[in-house]
Amino acid sequence: MNTPRACLAVEVGISIKSERVRRILQRICADKGNPELMRSDNGSEFIGKAVNEWLAEKSIKPIFIEPGKPWQNGKGESFNVKLRDECLSREWFSSVKEAQVVIEKWRKFYNEERPHSSLGYLTPLELQSKMENNQSLAI
Repeated sequence: MNTPRACLAVEVGISIKSERVRRILQRICADKGNPELMRSDNGSEFIGKAVNEWLAEKSIKPIFIEPGKPWQNGKGESFNVKLRDECLSREWFSSVKEAQVVIEKWRKFYNEERPHSSLGYLTPLELQSKMENNQSLAI
């Protein structure tokens, strides 16, 4: 079951190529199942051959955001602002490894401890638990 508003992965690196994106997506889909659609920007890592072949193989339809139109991915943009404001702007990383550790810690906080107003002030983990138990949701 997919968890609404959860951050499934944040990859940190000097350069992230399409083959690495493919491996990340494969890992997430193995855990959560394949989505029908995947929305992304037109960055070279998302339009590369490795990702497109993998999407076609998995029958996942890519939807690309038009250049200069970030509102076409409002949820993603909202997440990016929160990551920047709550984590990246508050830290000074001395290495890629340090950034990986700090950002992964924030990702877990975002999913497991941080209430989301869009989820009725539940965390994504709490909402997933309620959904799995078919509890009444007032969101």
